[in-house]
Amino acid sequence: MHIAPSGPEAPAQPEPGLNAEVAALRSEIEGLRTALSSRPVIDIARGILIASTPCTSSQAWQTLVSASQESNIKLRDIAHQLVESFHGIPLPPATRRALQTAIRHTRAR
Repeated sequence: MHIAPSGPEAPAQPEPGLNAEVAALRSEIEGLRTALSSRPVIDIARGILIASTPCTSSQAWQTLVSASQESNIKLRDIAHQLVESFHGIPLPPATRRALQTAIRHTRAR
């Protein structure tokens, strides 16, 4: 018969729900890493919008957000496509339409 140790030698039992909390924190960290890696291309896309539309930095941000929501395309993907278009790669039609609509709405405000 084996007797489980008690006191300081006892193995630690995980708290109920701890695994879910750890998983949630890992997911949050991954999201933050993605956001950090996406930030430079988003800032470049904002600069392209500022130079080409012209608009303020906050209007450029709102344009990207609106285009993302309108098209159901991730903001970082729209930013990447916009930067690529600056280098000669055509914007996908859905992205082009979403940006045009977002620019019109942003200007109207």
